Amino acid sequence: MKTNITQLLPVLFGFFIMGFCDVVGISTSYVQHDFNLNETMAGFIPSMVFIWFLLLSLPSALLMNRIGRKNMVQLSNLITIAGMLIPFFSYTLVTCMAAFLLLGIGNTMLQVSLNPLLTNVVKGNALTSSLTAGQVIKAVSSFCGPFIAVFAVNCLGNWQYLFPIFAAITVMSALWLQFTTIHEEPAEKGSSIMASLKLLGDKRVCLLFLGIFFVVGVDVGTNIVAPKMLIERCAYAVQDAGYASSVYFVCRTAGAFIGTLFLTRVSGVTYFRINIIAAIASIAILFMAASAPVIMCAVGLIGFFCSSIFSIIYSEALKTNPEKENEISGLMIMGVFGGAVIPPAMGLCADAIGNQCGSLIIISVCLLYLGYCALRLKAKA
Repeated sequence: MKTNITQLLPVLFGFFIMGFCDVVGISTSYVQHDFNLNETMAGFIPSMVFIWFLLLSLPSALLMNRIGRKNMVQLSNLITIAGMLIPFFSYTLVTCMAAFLLLGIGNTMLQVSLNPLLTNVVKGNALTSSLTAGQVIKAVSSFCGPFIAVFAVNCLGNWQYLFPIFAAITVMSALWLQFTTIHEEPAEKGSSIMASLKLLGDKRVCLLFLGIFFVVGVDVGTNIVAPKMLIERCAYAVQDAGYASSVYFVCRTAGAFIGTLFLTRVSGVTYFRINIIAAIASIAILFMAASAPVIMCAVGLIGFFCSSIFSIIYSEALKTNPEKENEISGLMIMGVFGGAVIPPAMGLCADAIGNQCGSLIIISVCLLYLGYCALRLKAKA
């Protein structure tokens, strides 16, 4: 199948909207500062975004069977736009939580539908590489978030202006996709939530589901802990500490871009194993880091080496049962709720220990599981 670039580009741009969920990382620091929240309470802010991946992924997959993948993407865009406008018009802790809630619902629907929609445009061996290219675009979006926040503070007077900026970009993405014709194969009918959950009985699907859970935990957790470590260990101000998140995302972008090139030539499973070993070594450096350059370097290395893992796991999962692509997509995206579980666990552990080493312990557990997953996983054609 020859790839149609006019169909591919608007789908790939949807990954930029997908990256908006990562704004919760820098937003957590601002909201924690603005409303004087402790670590445990702040840890629940990302949960408002990522809990919906647990609750809505499978229902979204089933709804997608009825209305189609493209229509599901457009519904997610509408919900995202609404969520991005709420805190701009009314900034309280309650409205912030409501905004993150809608952002999470929209992002859940987007991730469930956009990845399978890409399979309607790209087929065969190019799928893993294309999914990784999507992760490059998502990482660029995540990387831009802290800079947009700083721009909003310095030039517009308030960090909250990043929300209407994100809303406008989402409108552009929705319009571009709306005027693009994409052929979708009819979905299998008669699926149910219980039938989808039974797919977890397949040991390979379960292994990969937990892999998604923990790699998202690493992603969100590192994004959150990076600025906090600069604040704690180097006495950075909140607005300056946000640059640590940008370092993380620019390195993740570079890693995903390089992964896009390598994954056309190297087995995804082999690439997974090499990168996870390096990521585990990087977290060990972060435990001992005491200066800003070392902290940022270690954070960047984690972002670089973990950048392609999500797309490798996801593509391997889709290959497990091609007839159940929508349901498996829903299951894998359900695993993204690791982003709701890991940050509160980090906050509790950090409060118990009294510093951010508690957070690093939780992230290390996630990386160790991914190492186990990489060793157990066998490539599937």
